Amino acid sequence: MKIKKPKMLPTGKLSTKLLKEIFDEYNSPQLQLNLERSSYKDSYEESKKRVKLGFAIGEDAAVIEMNGSNSLVVKTDPITFATEDIGYYVVNVNANDIAAMGATPKWFQATILLPAKIATDTLAKRICIDIQKACLDLGIFLIGGHTEVTYDLTRPIVIGSMIGEVMEDSYVQSSGGKPGDAIILTKGIPLEGTSLIAREKESKLLEKGISSEAISKSKKLLFSPGISVIKEALLAVKHFNVHAMHDPTEGGLSMGLVELARASNCGFQIIYEEIPIIPEGKELCKLFDLDPLRTLSSGSLLIVVEESNSKDLVNLLSKNGVLAKKIGNLTSNPDYLIRQEGKMIEIPYSEKDEITKIFDDNL
Repeated sequence: MKIKKPKMLPTGKLSTKLLKEIFDEYNSPQLQLNLERSSYKDSYEESKKRVKLGFAIGEDAAVIEMNGSNSLVVKTDPITFATEDIGYYVVNVNANDIAAMGATPKWFQATILLPAKIATDTLAKRICIDIQKACLDLGIFLIGGHTEVTYDLTRPIVIGSMIGEVMEDSYVQSSGGKPGDAIILTKGIPLEGTSLIAREKESKLLEKGISSEAISKSKKLLFSPGISVIKEALLAVKHFNVHAMHDPTEGGLSMGLVELARASNCGFQIIYEEIPIIPEGKELCKLFDLDPLRTLSSGSLLIVVEESNSKDLVNLLSKNGVLAKKIGNLTSNPDYLIRQEGKMIEIPYSEKDEITKIFDDNL
């Protein structure tokens, strides 16, 4: 019998195809036999009943029913690209996924893995204090976690677990979009990617002729306008019937749009000229041959509402200091299209983020 050779995986998110295969296996008769044999079956079934939203491709977090009028919204996400300000990143990235469900982030835990060759007490303290500062800024209570120095790492890795709260049955899913709905994008892209390039490749940028002032401005994008989307997410759900929200992270805006559309069983048509691309982001991406639409975009939020509400939502966000633009619409046609210079083409997307190119040894 021929043994199937394992397929090596590229860096970045697991493909949606592989995730679907894994999720299907979770529910396979063979695996379910483990439950039938388990002495904890009753506990499992009780836990299962309280899960209002579990693992699902394109959804930002899970929702668990609690006793009373509220539900818990739970998320976990690692920070693997950034080194500087990694504590700030991990809190905000996890909080964003909670907010994208229309929930308020409340409690946070972190697992901090430090590389054995560079771990110092100063590094450990800085990451921990940065996490606490970020939590305090967002009104989140830090409830614990785990720290260790481990081998074979070349950079710190921090994994966050955020718990939020939302009124029962009022959470927002990525899967709630409908054909004809307007797609609103906040701030600009690639916000996180621009800051990350400036922070991780400063010396290379100086060699390429980018001024210190431009690099400093790009770095500060992390904090101003910042990568938190809590403000715009909670404003939107307070004043409008939001059909869907999703924050584009790995894979950038393109992957975020595809994940949202797939979850909603829709396609989309986007107008390239309406996408707010940060000038510094466009310049830095060009230097490293990155597509801004496929580069880390934490800090932006996709909000889907009825077309008739789109102008009012954009105006509300603008009045509250959040740049927002309608960039297109969901469609009943399953194609993922972008109109650029009058031509309609399939939008390029990939689970592998363009930002990985800057970590190539040749750059």
